[in-house]
Amino acid sequence: MNYCKRCLYPENAKPTIIFDEQGVCSGCRYHESRQTIDWSEREKLLREILAEYKQKAKEAGNPYDCIIPVSGGKDSHYQVYLMKVVYGMNPLLVTYNHTFNTKLGLRNLNNIVEKFGVDLIRFTANTESVRKISRYMVKTVGDITWHYHAGIRTFPFQVSVKWNIPLVIWGEHGFAEIVGLVSLEDMVEFTKWTRQEHDMRGYEPEDLINEESGITSLDVAPYVFPTEEQISETGMRGIYLSNFMYWDALEQAKEMVHRYDFGLREVPNERSFVLHAKSDDHANDVHDYLKYLKFGYGRATDDATTEIRHGRMTREEGTQLVSEYDSVRPSTLQSYLDFMGITEQTFLDWVEPMRDLNIWEKHKSTEMWVVKDSIVLDDREVDDARLLLVRPEDRTFGSNNKRFFCRDKSKHIEYSPITL
Repeated sequence: MNYCKRCLYPENAKPTIIFDEQGVCSGCRYHESRQTIDWSEREKLLREILAEYKQKAKEAGNPYDCIIPVSGGKDSHYQVYLMKVVYGMNPLLVTYNHTFNTKLGLRNLNNIVEKFGVDLIRFTANTESVRKISRYMVKTVGDITWHYHAGIRTFPFQVSVKWNIPLVIWGEHGFAEIVGLVSLEDMVEFTKWTRQEHDMRGYEPEDLINEESGITSLDVAPYVFPTEEQISETGMRGIYLSNFMYWDALEQAKEMVHRYDFGLREVPNERSFVLHAKSDDHANDVHDYLKYLKFGYGRATDDATTEIRHGRMTREEGTQLVSEYDSVRPSTLQSYLDFMGITEQTFLDWVEPMRDLNIWEKHKSTEMWVVKDSIVLDDREVDDARLLLVRPEDRTFGSNNKRFFCRDKSKHIEYSPITL
C-alpha cells in the first residue's frame, strides 16, 4: 500500500485519491492550490450570486432567499453567520434529525436559532424506519449512518421545491477538502449524481426496498430527491462556500466560540483528539470504526491529515496519533448493536467481505483479522514533501489551541443516546 508522502492517507482513501509523481496525494495538492487563488475575486463572485437570489426572492414575495442545511456544528454556525450577518441574507435553516443526537449537539442547534434570529425546519424520521435502514445498510455497504447522509443531502432540496427557495448554501466541499476529488478551478456545485454516488454509497432510496430489508416506500420517502421537472421549475442550485473563501475549520470554530458561544466538547470522543468537530452525533465513533474495519484507517487519520496540511502538525506527530486512536473499538458500539438487534459477531461477519485485503489479513490459526499494512508500519521518504510549520503556539497542541484539541486518552466523552 502506498501512502502520501506529505499527509497520512493511503491509496485506498475514499472516495478517490490520486498520487502524483512526487508521491503527494490529490488532497494535499488541492489544499496547496488554495494558496494561489485570488480569494477577493471569489468573494465578489459570491456577492453577485447572493444579490441575484436575494432579488429573485423579493420579486417572488418570499421572505427567505436561501436555505442552509445545518446540524448544529461549527460549520453550521459559520455558514449562518456569513449569510445572516456578513451578507445580509434571510436564510431558512433546514435540519435532518440524524436520530443519534448528543446533548451538546442539540444545545448548539438551539444556539444557532437563538443567536442569529433565524427560522429552522427539522425533519425527524420514525425510529423503526431508521433501525431497518441502519441494519440493512451496515450489512450491505458497512454504513450505519446512511439515513443521515441521505437525509441531509435530500431534505433541504425537498424544502427548496415546497417553499420555492432555489439557492442552497453548503459549507465546504467535503470530498474536495479530503481527497481533492475536484479542482478549485472547477467551481463545482452540488449535483444529484454526487449525492447518490458518494453520500449515498451509490444507492437510491428505491434500491433499499426488498423483502430481505423489510424497508417500504414510506420508510425511504425522506430520501427521495425532487424530480428533474421540479428541479428545472424551481431552478434549484447548491453552492459550496469553500469555493469562495479560504476554508479553515479551526479558525472558524474559534471565531464562533468567541462571538456566538458555540459549544465545544470538554473531552474528546474515543477515536480522535479534536474537541470542536463531530460533537452533535454520538454514532460518529461507530460510523468511523466501520471505516477502519473496511479500509484500515479512521478519523484520527482524517483529523491529523487536516492539521498537517495547515502546517500545525508534523507527519511524525500525526502517525503517532493514528497509532493511538484509529484501531480503538468504541464503547458505544454495544448500544448500536442493541439498536439494530444483532450481536457483535454478526456485525463483524457482515463487515468481513468489505475488508480491504491489501490492509487486512486473517490468520488461519486464530481466525483473527490483523492489520498487515498501515502508515504506522510503512512510513518512508517524506522529507521532500514536508510543509513549513506555523508558530509553536499555533500548532495543534500549542497554547493557542488548548480548548480545541486534547490528547489525554484517560479522558473521553461518555454519550447518553438521545432521540428527539
